Amino acid sequence: MTSRKPVTVTPIRVATLLAGEERMTVYVHVIEHPDGRVLVDTGMTELHPAVADMDPRLEPLTEHGIELDSITAVVNTHLHFDHCGGNHLFAGRPVYVQRHELEDTRTHDDYTIREWVDAAGVNYIEVDGEFELLPGVRLLPAPGHTRGSQIVVVETDGGTVVIAGDTAVWFGELDEPVTEGQRLIRSLNPHQVWLAHVAEPWSAGS
Repeated sequence: MTSRKPVTVTPIRVATLLAGEERMTVYVHVIEHPDGRVLVDTGMTELHPAVADMDPRLEPLTEHGIELDSITAVVNTHLHFDHCGGNHLFAGRPVYVQRHELEDTRTHDDYTIREWVDAAGVNYIEVDGEFELLPGVRLLPAPGHTRGSQIVVVETDGGTVVIAGDTAVWFGELDEPVTEGQRLIRSLNPHQVWLAHVAEPWSAGS
């Protein structure tokens, strides 16, 4: 009997942005699963006048050895510009997003860069609540950063791993959770939590 490959989560830095006087990193995450390769968030792939003041510096996925054709599905934790700017690279493949998030993106001004959200060929699968994407990979609504934010919960050999997007932006928000999404993450007792703007994962006591 051939053993199945372990499920893993790998962060990939795709950009940096100027946040105040400091540069903030932007990470996406790849889930390697026996049944597919999932990309969580897509970062940025081009510049835009709306965010020129943040001086984006891009590090394309292809420069990290990621074959775009190998991605079988995409998950957007939410649709702010630094999380959906590469959606167009995966035209025709399923892109999973919470229904509330897509609704707010299309109806609220100054929410994101709308043309990046509705780029040609992007195939959104609207999720309404909890959804099992693959065996051991679940999407859970996690309101707080936005009304329609979601997290990805991945069961690995080492324990439960959460990909949080911006549900928490820095470790202190998980040490002392305030939002519904942050409290949800803590209730899962995760082994690791990957954030979108931090290089290393959070763990209890870190």
